[in-house]
Amino acid sequence: MTERDPANGPETDPVRDPWRAPMRLALEEAARATPAGDVPVGAVVLSPDGTVLSVGHNERELTGDPTAHAEILAIRRAAAKVGAWRLTGCTLVVTLEPCTMCAGALVQSRVARVVYGALDEKAGAAGSLWDVVRDRRLNHRPEVIQGVLAEECSEPLRAFFRDRRIIDF
Repeated sequence: MTERDPANGPETDPVRDPWRAPMRLALEEAARATPAGDVPVGAVVLSPDGTVLSVGHNERELTGDPTAHAEILAIRRAAAKVGAWRLTGCTLVVTLEPCTMCAGALVQSRVARVVYGALDEKAGAAGSLWDVVRDRRLNHRPEVIQGVLAEECSEPLRAFFRDRRIIDF
């Protein structure tokens, strides 16, 4: 059960607390996306023992590759590092809820768990708009933990879109 401080919200959350440090690493990675004009999303793949296998940030604008999402890049790098396409037991930590492409890649790579910060109510596929990762018709369903450092993950996205006067995320 979560203990609550009336002034500051949850003090401890046994489900989300272990993921705060890797989420901060994902946030650092997300900041690397903006100089190239990419949406600030960062991802980290952790081995089953919690070791960082890889990181990635959005590089669509930088590379001209529509599949260069943070999650895809981090998954590719982790697979190359372990020498296999199956990332059994691994966790992907990402600042924004994965889209359908990335959710499909999570299922296909057999990632055990996806942890994300900000909800993506317009394109999210891990519980908000769609729930690809937990679709019972698929052969693999990763555990989903959402809302880790949600406000800290949302702010760079809001600032990115506000600065470009596209939308208020």
